[in-house]
Amino acid sequence: MHDKSADGVGYALSLHIGESTADRRERMARLQTEALERRQQLLRDQSSPLNTPSARIKLWENLHQLELPRNPEHRLIAVIAENTSLSLEEVRAEQRLRVEAPSASVAVEPML
Repeated sequence: MHDKSADGVGYALSLHIGESTADRRERMARLQTEALERRQQLLRDQSSPLNTPSARIKLWENLHQLELPRNPEHRLIAVIAENTSLSLEEVRAEQRLRVEAPSASVAVEPML
């Protein structure tokens, strides 16, 4: 059986011993504010020129729980480009890198 208090989330949401309803409400509001601040920082990071196109796209994927489409004409490519402040070509370049990367890292041994 999974102990919710061990994962942090269940513990954070549970009523603590001796905690009043007002204290719990205040703690919940603080947790919600912290979560919103984390999300806003991730949104800033996904379009920051300090991050590589690859890092921005990975942040976008994590925030939206979606993978970069493989089809270069997929309509999400424009959305990803806009959200990450990248050009369509930069997003398509990342698509090409991802397609090429798995085959480039596989070493073929000669048959004897």
